Amino acid sequence: MCGIIGIASAKPVFGNIIEALKKLEYRGYDSAGLSTIDNGEINEKKCSGRVNNLEKILFKNPSKGKLGIGHVRWATHGVPNEINAHPHSSEVVSVVHNGIIENSNSIKNELIKKNYLFKSQTDTEVITQLLTNYLKNYDILDSVHKTLERLEGSFALGIIFKNFKDIVVGARRGSPLAVGYGHEENYIGSDSYALKSMTNKISYLEDGEICILTKDKVEFYNSEKNKINKEILTLSNDENKTTKGDFKDFMSKEINEQSVTSKACLKEYIDHLRKDINFYNFPINPNEVNKITFIGCGTAYHSCLIAKYLFEDLTSITVETDIASEFRYRKIKFKKNNLYVFVSQSGETADTFAALDLCKKNNANTCAIVNVVESSIARTANFVLPIHAGPEIGVASTKAFIGQMLVLYLLSLKISKVRNEITDQNYTKSINDLNNLPSLIKEVLAKRDEIQIIAKDFVDSKGTMFLGRGFSYPIALEGALKLKELSYIHAEGYPAGEMKHGPLALIEDGLPVVVLAPKDKYFEKTISNMQEVIARGGKVFLFTDDDSEIISENIRYKFNIPNSNDYIKPFLLTLPLQMLAYYVASFKNCDIDKPRNLAKSVTVE
Repeated sequence: MCGIIGIASAKPVFGNIIEALKKLEYRGYDSAGLSTIDNGEINEKKCSGRVNNLEKILFKNPSKGKLGIGHVRWATHGVPNEINAHPHSSEVVSVVHNGIIENSNSIKNELIKKNYLFKSQTDTEVITQLLTNYLKNYDILDSVHKTLERLEGSFALGIIFKNFKDIVVGARRGSPLAVGYGHEENYIGSDSYALKSMTNKISYLEDGEICILTKDKVEFYNSEKNKINKEILTLSNDENKTTKGDFKDFMSKEINEQSVTSKACLKEYIDHLRKDINFYNFPINPNEVNKITFIGCGTAYHSCLIAKYLFEDLTSITVETDIASEFRYRKIKFKKNNLYVFVSQSGETADTFAALDLCKKNNANTCAIVNVVESSIARTANFVLPIHAGPEIGVASTKAFIGQMLVLYLLSLKISKVRNEITDQNYTKSINDLNNLPSLIKEVLAKRDEIQIIAKDFVDSKGTMFLGRGFSYPIALEGALKLKELSYIHAEGYPAGEMKHGPLALIEDGLPVVVLAPKDKYFEKTISNMQEVIARGGKVFLFTDDDSEIISENIRYKFNIPNSNDYIKPFLLTLPLQMLAYYVASFKNCDIDKPRNLAKSVTVE
């Protein structure tokens, strides 16, 4: 879950490396560093903390050189400090690494016996020392290949060499790596976002491939050391999507964008003239689907839970949900008529990609729902449904979650229609209701002042609960996750009916409790569960579309969402919970876009 950059250029590179690292900080921000080749020597500079700290070091003592690599770290092996920061260098080679080397201890012990010295606690340093060892007897390409053959785990690497002052090497297995093309300048980076300010011409390495960059050309090699050609993609150039604009932070911008991004998503998939939903080249005939398994991690998993309710309501298909890190280690019974749907914002989530890879090896039917169409998951699945949310930079997902739920709802409606399990009238009505979603989202977001009032009750709390039933249960889980991620307040999401089976023991006088109670078939039961909380001193914040005044005089605050059909309500309940987490964190002076210990693109297991 780190970010790497490498540049071979006709001009000094440290400025562009720093700017790229700033864009990569969403992937890790425990420490930062860079290496350049200057006067035939490796010039390494690194520090703990943010890229700004590294920039201050370089301001006082600039790194010269027309070739270099850089890194922002999310710590796995070793505490985040200057010694463990990347790059890791020997006298002849310097390496940056995103991923985990699972057999690093055994390799390290082997190299120690050969009198190699290790300065850090990291797994990455074994790559440096292995390369140093092989370079005594082999050329660059053979040394890199022999090193890769020894490594177990996932990695994307950027490497520079003391004795080859015009070459940057990139390699990938499991972790993403993009290659960019410029004028007298070429690049590698963990993603296209980091390279976009320098180029819009991009290729992507596949597992086992190596690239060798000079300022004038890029060469690609497969795992058999054969030279190969790569497709060059042209990225869109919308700078507004990757800047904060007039907003204080990316998260507030991304929350505010949700009426626009939902409209863009609907525009992509809905044929307004025919009142139909368009999905082309689906990997399996919906009439032949016996079972669907939705797989994701974190927020994406919560969208999978929503999908389970949607597909069970709208189709007769058997539905399962699975957390990717559990799925990949279970003994799955793959069958011809099963469909596996993988949900990921980045499309690079390591556990989700590994689960997809397992399905592919077993010839299963796969579908990816992602925000990044050039990602590994998108390129590997049989079929891709982009969510069209645009770049999401804030670590805590907001607009991508809405986009995931929206595409999953569209998919459930379309499959239900193809299977003749929804009437034409209800299908058309559902599409019409969806067309109203962007304006309903805008209506809820306009009530941010109310959420700021509610947020003040959470600032000094030691914990909280989020309760819901049916569709509201996954939203309760997501609301709790957002509050944890951003404000560091302990929060738990529960099915409201489960409170009496243990969690009520946590209720004490003044504990803030969020209750999601839309006017659906669960409404009365959820209100009864809410009364159990109130009777034990809980301070209830009710989120509902019920407009009566008779529920309870003991409710601390009641927040109303607009009336809509039951399938739209999860979207509208999500928005105030996103804003609640945002304002609580803001009042606590937390780092909104970069919460502690977290990273945006989870590319390690």
